[in-house]
Amino acid sequence: MAEVVLYHHAQGLTDGVRAFADELRQAGHTVHTPDMYEGQTFDTLDEGLAYARSTGFEVVKDRGIAAAEGLPDALVFAGFSLGGMPAQQLAQTRPGVRGALLFHSCIPVSEFSESWPESVPVQIHAMEADPFFAEEDGDLGAARALLASTDQAELFLYPGNEHLFADSSLPAYEKEAAALLMRRTLDFLATGRRA
Repeated sequence: MAEVVLYHHAQGLTDGVRAFADELRQAGHTVHTPDMYEGQTFDTLDEGLAYARSTGFEVVKDRGIAAAEGLPDALVFAGFSLGGMPAQQLAQTRPGVRGALLFHSCIPVSEFSESWPESVPVQIHAMEADPFFAEEDGDLGAARALLASTDQAELFLYPGNEHLFADSSLPAYEKEAAALLMRRTLDFLATGRRA
């Protein structure tokens, strides 16, 4: 079974993120859910992003990175949207990482290192018309560049335009797409490699 560090999105450590973590635990995985917002959650994405801006995106990311200190090496780092920042940085730079799961986000690999580590499989999940993801010069372009740079990466695009579609506590939740994302996530964690 895998040990996972799951980072929340810009609305905080919501009930939906906790439920996602619980589903992974029910499958036998150990899951850590760092709270980069120090107990705060927000009703809307705009409010959550405003908090992250006022706090500083680097500060939020550094809280996530600090939360992984002292944990064993053989981890899978996963992040929803904003949580993709610490998840991706740690997946690219920390020794012994088993994998990465990037939900609704992908940052250019060059932000954290020269290339994606060949020993670290990664899945990227997003909706094909998500306005936060689907720009070629944004997350989607970064995801495609990552795919082109390594055979360790997979990109899954789901029909629809919601951003945080895997969080069951938010209006953006899309049950069918979220179920498929969960199934692919569990397969990835069970095998320790690409699905």
